[in-house]
Amino acid sequence: MSRALHAEWTKQRTIAGPGWLLLGAITLTVALSATVATAVSYASTGSGQDLTKLSLTGIYIGQAIVAILAVQTMTGEYSTGMIHVTLTAMPRRHTMLAAKAAVLSALVLVAGTVAVLLSILLGRLILSGNGFTAAHGYQLLSLGHGPTLRAAVGSVLYLGLIALLSLGIAAAVRDSAIAIGIVLGLLYLFPIFAALATDPALRRHLQQIGPMTAGLAIQDTTNLHHLPIAPWAGLGVVAGWAAASLIAGGLLLRLRDA
Repeated sequence: MSRALHAEWTKQRTIAGPGWLLLGAITLTVALSATVATAVSYASTGSGQDLTKLSLTGIYIGQAIVAILAVQTMTGEYSTGMIHVTLTAMPRRHTMLAAKAAVLSALVLVAGTVAVLLSILLGRLILSGNGFTAAHGYQLLSLGHGPTLRAAVGSVLYLGLIALLSLGIAAAVRDSAIAIGIVLGLLYLFPIFAALATDPALRRHLQQIGPMTAGLAIQDTTNLHHLPIAPWAGLGVVAGWAAASLIAGGLLLRLRDA
């Protein structure tokens, strides 16, 4: 396994694409979070705002870049024919997939941590300047606040799980465009379907099973009793999607020729 991990790490650090995508994920996540924080003020919205969730809004777009990176990690080798060399060096396909998953997860978790910390820091600075102060009943954003820490850690883990979900789908379909389409559809179509549902029970159910709607419940720090699913349970739903995806991808990887 150590040789497989070293091989995957070598691929990731010697190809320009992964580095640029990780940088893009950080930049877009922080930029969108800062933009949303700048656009919101106490004078225009009043009380009742979840400052932590506002500061982490950028995850909504950062996850798409993470998904693209994860898909390219697998399908890039098929498009170039490099997969034949990889499987010759590592004939145990489950080991190869596990190594890809481990290296990819580590990279995404590091990048996600940077993005989340910067988003929280900028949110703390911008939102307090926009009137969300102690005088209006708001505390400064701080990782010393339990719910904020949970939202920050959970957001990082969420990005890691999205990477694993995307990797498993890519292993199953082997085509970049199709895999990216499937992943983005799973992420962004569930909220649309939920919004269009007229039956409250169906809407709630769609929110509970959708990987994004369930997973990003981890960011909520206020009015938790109104959520369709509890924060950690929502993250568990994403973990279930990721596990199912990797199992399916691993099985298809073993059953089919390269």
